Parts: sequence; structure tokens; C-alpha cells
Amino acid sequence: MKQILETIAKSLVDAPNEVQITEIDGEKTIIFELRCNAKDVGKIIGKSGKTVGAMRTILNSMAAKNGRKAMLEVVD
Repeated sequence: MKQILETIAKSLVDAPNEVQITEIDGEKTIIFELRCNAKDVGKIIGKSGKTVGAMRTILNSMAAKNGRKAMLEVVD
């Protein structure tokens, strides 16, 4: 899941080398913290949050196969 999230995020931003994803693995939930350049945060979030919403949907679909939940947090 982390690789897919990283690929999507790097394709959206102007500075792909600054994209960092931290995975925090819980018992039933996986939390992904996405960090990027401050200028690229708007590109990750998208208009009305649609881009980050789509990324969260993809993560939740993948996590549901394993009976888990996934959360994505965009950190400045």
C-alpha cells in the first residue's frame, strides 16, 4: 500500500524527492503520514479535497481485503 501511495503522491507534486510516507501499523488500523514540500500540499489535497479523498478510498479498499482500516494524514 505504501508503494502505491508513494507513486501517486510523487506523480502529483513538483518536488517528488521531498515526498515522505511514514507507516504506523496498529492492530486493526494502518495510518499513513504523508509529508511533502509546503508548496505541494495543495496539489495533494486537490480542489475541495477530492484528490486526497480518492487516495483514501484506494487505501481503504486495499486494507479492507485484509480486514483492516487505513487512514491517510497529510502533514505539513
